[in-house]
Amino acid sequence: MKAKLGVMATLVLAMAATDASAGREAAGDARWMTSWYAAPQPAWDEGFILPMNVPRLLNDQSVRETVRLSAGGKRIRLVFSNRYGRQPVRIGAVRAGPADGSVPALALSFSGAGEATIPPGAVITSDPVALAMPPLSRLTVSIYLPSPTPITGFHWGAQQTAQLAAGNAVAAPRFPGATRIEGRLFFHAVLVEASREAHTVVVLGDSISDGNGSTQDADRRWPDMLAQRLAPDGIAVANAGISGGRLLRDGMGQSALARFEHDVLAQPGVAEVIVLLGTNDIGWPGGPFAPAERAVTVDELANGYRQLLAAAHARGVRVTAGTVPPFEGALEGTPFAGHDSPEKERLRKALNRWILGCGLFDAVVDFDAVLRDPDRPQRLRKEFDSGDHLHPGDAGYRAMAAAIDVAAIKEHLR
Repeated sequence: MKAKLGVMATLVLAMAATDASAGREAAGDARWMTSWYAAPQPAWDEGFILPMNVPRLLNDQSVRETVRLSAGGKRIRLVFSNRYGRQPVRIGAVRAGPADGSVPALALSFSGAGEATIPPGAVITSDPVALAMPPLSRLTVSIYLPSPTPITGFHWGAQQTAQLAAGNAVAAPRFPGATRIEGRLFFHAVLVEASREAHTVVVLGDSISDGNGSTQDADRRWPDMLAQRLAPDGIAVANAGISGGRLLRDGMGQSALARFEHDVLAQPGVAEVIVLLGTNDIGWPGGPFAPAERAVTVDELANGYRQLLAAAHARGVRVTAGTVPPFEGALEGTPFAGHDSPEKERLRKALNRWILGCGLFDAVVDFDAVLRDPDRPQRLRKEFDSGDHLHPGDAGYRAMAAAIDVAAIKEHLR
C-alpha cells in the first residue's frame, strides 16, 4: 500500500511539474520592465510653502493623463499606487490607448475584473493588455474614481498637464468640460513586455531630473532625452525624480534613502541607476523651504551615497553619479530666494570633488562642468538656464543627456 502511494505521489508531482513547464512555455521568454514611471509623493498641508496644484478630494470624477514611453512593447500593464494612502482607493474603470487616437482606448482589468480597490500603502498592477506601443510613443490613460477619494499621495509638477472631468468619462474621445491640473494622481508606472535581454535605467533625482524648467507637455526633461538615445537598443528609462527630493532628509517626498527600494530597486528590469542628488540637501537648510534646519556636511552626504551604492551593488545594479550643477542666484526675486550662499557654494564644490574623486561609483557624469558658466562657474550658463538660475531649460537638459556615456551603459547591459 505504501509503495502504491509512493508511486501515486510521484505521478502527481510529475504531472505538476509538467503543468508548470507548460505554463512557462506558454509565457515564452518575455518579461516585464518599466518603460515609464512617476514616483509618488505624500500630500502636504496648507502650511507648506508651495501649493499642491491638485484637488484635495475627488468624487465621481475621471482623470486623464498622457505619458511618453521609453522602450516599446506588444503588451502593456499599468501600475497604480496608494503608497501614502490612509484608506482604500476604489478605481471604477481604466482605459488606455495611443495618444494619437490611432487605436481606440482599451478597457483594462485587474485579476479579470473591470474595477479594483487599492489598499492603503499598496500598489496594484493591471492585467496585460494587447496594445502594441512603439518606442517613444505617447499613451493616454483615463481613470474613473467613483467614490470620495482624498488625495494623500500624488506626483507634484510633472511638466505635464492632466485633465479632470465629472462622472465616468474614461471612454469619451475628449473630456467634456475638463479642468486642467498639474500633477499625477494614483497612476504611476507603465510596464511593457520585452525580451529577457531588455533592461531599464532608473534616474533618481530631484526637480532637475523631474524636468522643472523644461517646456510643458513636450517631454524635454533630460531623462526623456536620454531615453531617445537608448531607445534604438531597447533600453528603457524610468524617471524617479521628484521635486524637492533630497538624499538624506525628507522634503517634498521621502528621502532618497527611504524610497530607494520602492522607486529604484523594485523596478522590473532595473540594471542601472543614475543618481543626481544634493542640490536640495545643500540649498534647503536656512532657506524658505527649511529655515530651522542645520546645514548638512559633505561626510553625511558621502555616507548617504555609500548606502545607496551598497544597496544597489547587492542587487547587481550599476550606479552612475552626477555632480551637482551650480545654483548661484537660485530663485532670486521670488518668495523662495535663499537657496544659495557662499557657504553653500563651498559645500557644493566639496561634494562634487568627492563624487569625482572617491572612486566608488561605476561611472560619474560631470553635470557641473557641462552646465556652469566658464566665466562664473558658480552660476548656470545663460543659454542653459531656464531663467530661475536653478533649473536648466530645454537646451541645458539636452546637454545633460548628451554628456552621459551611453556606450558604457550598453556594454554593461549586454
